[in-house]
Amino acid sequence: MSKLFIAGEVFHGAGSLEELKNVKGKKAVLVTGGGSMKKSGTLDKAIAYLNEAGIETKTYEGVEEDPSSETCFKGAELMKDFQPDWIVGIGGCSAIDAAKMMWVFYEYPDADFDAMIKPFSVPVLRQKAKFVAIPSTSGTGTETTGLAVITDREKGVKYPIVSYELTPDIAIIDGEICASMPAHVTSNTGLDALTHSVEAYVSNIDNNFADALSKGGLKIVFDNLKEAVKNPDNITARQNMHDASFMGGLAFNNAWLGIVHSLSHQVGALFGVPHGACNAIFLPNVIRFNEKESSRFPDLAKVIGKETAEDLAQAIETLRSEVNNQSAIKEFGISREDWDKNLDFMANNAFLDPCTGFNPRKPTVEELKEIYNACYEGLVYTESKVLDAAL
Repeated sequence: MSKLFIAGEVFHGAGSLEELKNVKGKKAVLVTGGGSMKKSGTLDKAIAYLNEAGIETKTYEGVEEDPSSETCFKGAELMKDFQPDWIVGIGGCSAIDAAKMMWVFYEYPDADFDAMIKPFSVPVLRQKAKFVAIPSTSGTGTETTGLAVITDREKGVKYPIVSYELTPDIAIIDGEICASMPAHVTSNTGLDALTHSVEAYVSNIDNNFADALSKGGLKIVFDNLKEAVKNPDNITARQNMHDASFMGGLAFNNAWLGIVHSLSHQVGALFGVPHGACNAIFLPNVIRFNEKESSRFPDLAKVIGKETAEDLAQAIETLRSEVNNQSAIKEFGISREDWDKNLDFMANNAFLDPCTGFNPRKPTVEELKEIYNACYEGLVYTESKVLDAAL
């Protein structure tokens, strides 16, 4: 027997933010990022809806990209004083992930962050509060996952905190909230959603629900991402991408991810490269690495009218180019010297990353280094370990 893990209630479609009017409770803390939700008026709308429901609110603003454990502790202190029965993560994935960990430290002030790095180590939640996730970006699917990615700044490591306890009670998937998302963020996050669909489908966990969601999410991304980037006011494309993000998140919440994410977590933590951009660079070469042990890539290729694993890899490279994303890590200004200096550290941490355990092919540290080096230069990884012509 298996259990399908999903946000408790899901409201989707343009204007669904208004569902906050129907939340039952007394107090809510809204956690958000650098100001885009305030500037767009979305934060004020959310507060007004909660007030209409008779809920008193406070706001924690300023969550940084790649949120730190220190930020999570600070937010928990605000919650400790205010004693909310609802926590609302509103904004990009960083805001929602930080809100999830604030929730943990609010309910368990003495919890040890290092202890929760081990998968499924978060204690039982909902002793004090429940959780609402309202994403403004269409990529991570954090609104329906038991995952929060938090960075330890001192160690220079990005940790995926994995526990179904973190799965939100309410998810609001409102495409109108994304209308102000810049083109490069639309592109990065959309390619992140694509990566989730691919990795969930080929993971070493069999799940028919995840398979169907992965295929559906993949097709929606290929059909809508270019339009969402080119015409940001197209709410239909925005809502479709928002739905695809949720579908990818729901898929990997039940089948998990692979080494694309293991590799990306390290580069993001050390060099600040956007997560979706990292994923889009690593994904084609990881497909090439994994195809020896997985026969499932042709299934995904057929969804977009292709045949083979290599067809799929090349289609992703083409889409990546069409939405103006980088094809090599070095394009982010990282010197070869800095890259080589950190290569062993990154590869070892990627090997130990929880996502590696769900990859269809078990890599060695040396193989991870080879993939890293190919993607740094923007070259094709081959099984013969020869770096071919530039992509």
